[in-house]
Amino acid sequence: MKSLAPNGLARAAVRFKPASFAGTFVALMMSALIVCACGILLETGARASVPAERYAKSAVVVAADQYAHVVTGSGDSRSDSPGLLPDTARVDAALTHKAARVPQVKSAVPDFTFPVREGDGALTGHGWGSHAFTDAGLVSGTAPRTGEVVLDEAAARAVKAGVGDTVSLETATGRAEFRISGLAEAGSGDVPRGATGWFSDAQAPALAGHPGKADAIAVLAKPGADADAVADGVQKALAGTRAKVYTGDDRGAVEEHGLGYAKETLTGLGGSFGGIAAVVAVFTAAGTVALSVAQRAREFALLRAIGATPRQIRRAVAAEALLVAPLAGLVGCLPGVGLAHWWFGQLKDRGAIPEAVDLHVSFIPLVVAVCLGLLTALVAGWAAGRRPAKTKPGQALTDASVERLRPGVIRTGLGIGALVGGGFLTGLAARSAGDDAANAALGVVMLFMLAVALLGPLVARLCATLFGLALRDGSAAASLAAANSRTNARRMASAITPIVLAMAFASTLVFLHTSESHVAAQQLRVGVTADHVVTDPVGLPADAVSRAVRSPGVDVAVGLLATQVLVPVGSGGDRWLEGAATQGISGSGAQLAKVQDLDVRRGDLDRVGRGRIAIDRTLATSAKVGIGDKLPLYLPDGTKVSPEVVAVYGRGLGLAAVTMDRASLAAHVTSGFDGTLLVRGGDARALAPLGKVTDASGYAVERTTDSELNAWANYTMAAVLGGFAAVAAANTLVMTVLDRRRELDMLRLVGATRVQVMRMLRWEGLLVATAGVVLGTSIAVATLIPMTRGLTGESPYIPPLVYGAFAAAAVGLGLLAVSLPAQAVLREGRA
Repeated sequence: MKSLAPNGLARAAVRFKPASFAGTFVALMMSALIVCACGILLETGARASVPAERYAKSAVVVAADQYAHVVTGSGDSRSDSPGLLPDTARVDAALTHKAARVPQVKSAVPDFTFPVREGDGALTGHGWGSHAFTDAGLVSGTAPRTGEVVLDEAAARAVKAGVGDTVSLETATGRAEFRISGLAEAGSGDVPRGATGWFSDAQAPALAGHPGKADAIAVLAKPGADADAVADGVQKALAGTRAKVYTGDDRGAVEEHGLGYAKETLTGLGGSFGGIAAVVAVFTAAGTVALSVAQRAREFALLRAIGATPRQIRRAVAAEALLVAPLAGLVGCLPGVGLAHWWFGQLKDRGAIPEAVDLHVSFIPLVVAVCLGLLTALVAGWAAGRRPAKTKPGQALTDASVERLRPGVIRTGLGIGALVGGGFLTGLAARSAGDDAANAALGVVMLFMLAVALLGPLVARLCATLFGLALRDGSAAASLAAANSRTNARRMASAITPIVLAMAFASTLVFLHTSESHVAAQQLRVGVTADHVVTDPVGLPADAVSRAVRSPGVDVAVGLLATQVLVPVGSGGDRWLEGAATQGISGSGAQLAKVQDLDVRRGDLDRVGRGRIAIDRTLATSAKVGIGDKLPLYLPDGTKVSPEVVAVYGRGLGLAAVTMDRASLAAHVTSGFDGTLLVRGGDARALAPLGKVTDASGYAVERTTDSELNAWANYTMAAVLGGFAAVAAANTLVMTVLDRRRELDMLRLVGATRVQVMRMLRWEGLLVATAGVVLGTSIAVATLIPMTRGLTGESPYIPPLVYGAFAAAAVGLGLLAVSLPAQAVLREGRA
């Protein structure tokens, strides 16, 4: 019985029949690739940090928590859902004195950073006190006093002025004249920020637009002081306040607000998308392993017939997995690291990740990818090998020659349960709206995919039957293909499942974006009714509205301050913060209605003012509020308010989800300059000094183009997931064709020509591809309809050319993956 030793059987199988394991190797390798790449992004997001630059010389930095929190429940059921603030949360500048009195502290300096306009350019403004921790030093002149400014060389060149000259600058308080008291050399923390101006410490808080508030407080330690002791002392001194103490690399997070968004982006890609990708990879790899084991059913039957025990058969399958899976996982990790590097680089090039953040590659994602592939191979091999292992020796060869008519009872029950669950969630999503519909729809695609994987043979037999009805009057090759597919439904199901995965997930990701973009573009085109739209990337002049109104022929001019607020949504213990695009309007709601059609459904825009807002209907549904209700929300800097909802409108996706008065918003953003000015009447040439002037249609095109630049994320995820599933589908089809040498030789022996055999195989490939496209499309539509109606209020928008390309790619892949190996098999067979 030594020849029947499991390890020996496994080594012999891999050595003498490598083609049988090539498909398994490819599937496990691709699985490791995608899991490894997503794992690296996830770990990078969890570990991401940036070194302190501006605060490098500060032992401790005191700043506000940059997250808003929604807390539900209590005790063990307490849940905290944080949301990253759209703007900077600030601390009470009066805390500077408390921090300065801590032992071993040399000084504490409040830090202010704010935008300053100069003509068509922009400067970064600071308080002069920041020179103490940034090494900025005077080159000439004196430190600034009230009404004065110190400029660096870049700023002095921009304003074409020197010490003693007067320059006109615009800040949040408006335009004012400042005397240049000196020129300075920017410090290490100021160099990356371009032209810089320093104002007096007494005047900087007001110029920043946040009197009494500082962006942060830099605490400088005495020489030889212990940084940890200083941090503990400051922490105790500020106990009872909402300020937080930051040390080490955490100081860099205070000055680089983009780090929070980078961490969310990376963990979202690596976690959420990575989880879906891992499920798809496991499904596909498990199906391939099961197919590989099923293709050797005759071998296992023969072993049972000559005395191999069930335990030996199971151990042989496990030994095969141990021989193939680790090597496949290691090989897959190499391109996985490359994919992570490429993906990370693309995110950095598009500004989603700060330049100082580095990709973190450790052994953890690689080990997880290899172990997951090994576990998948072991479980799939065990499940597929149960039947040949437990079959009685006398029946083994007979059972191996006839395909089982239906899946097992447990598999069928689970498949039916997944199908029923998917149907239930589809109905639930259709009855819901907003985020509730979107969240329910996410489960639809997963459950339906699970149902297809579990009920694959039944689904394949049904598809083959329908295909046979359509081709019963066709050629002999078509009829034979349909009969073959019905008889070998398990083989067909193995090939259909990856194509369904590719179509379902790729279509959902891509068409969700096209649907949102299509509705947003429509709402924007219809919603902007102004004759002229004035924009400036630096920010419009503070008096842009009044200057526009004074222009000849202008009827109405409304400035828009664009930002975001955070709104708690959900219900019960499942609540979270959702970012909502917000516009602060300089005029009244009646004036806004003359330049912007928000499609008001209920209420009255005229009532928008201090403590009263208008919101989009989708947001109203998600937050479960109506006219007259108070909507709790967090302003960009984290200030919590509860304004009254006075109007609900329908074009929030293309315009803004929240509309409020500018005065209530300006004190809570870093830049108080309007970004857009909507004008009714007047002449474009008269408005040109204010900024770039275009009409409503031109503005809509620019906004649409900007949003399309962000679409690459959805398309990249669709390409990664769809490409993986496509390779898996091709791999499975190749495996099935190569396993049919005996069948194809038999057809040649009974008189079929090579052309007839190839036609039959192409019809089978067409059947597999068509079935996969139809099922994948059905799952995508069942997911998209409730999701897009909940998010946009409209049905999905599916561009015909894009969908046609998806379908054509699936069909072409199916035909190519069948034709190439078939030609090779026929060349090796009989002439």
